[in-house]
Amino acid sequence: MGTGQCPVKKYNRALRDLIAGGKAKPSWIVSHELPLEEAPQAYAHFDARDEGWTKVVLHPDAVPSAG
Repeated sequence: MGTGQCPVKKYNRALRDLIAGGKAKPSWIVSHELPLEEAPQAYAHFDARDEGWTKVVLHPDAVPSAG
């Protein structure tokens, strides 16, 4: 198996439309949903490849978690 960067700009609009239309459900890969304020900490976990951190959804209007 191989991994690498994908050409995100080539696919992002088409994928967005599939998700918005209910034809694709990527939620199974999302490991965390956090407020935007927690983005730096979330990126640190993701960048360090900490176990359990696959994809993070950031919510700009969410209230930060306690602790």
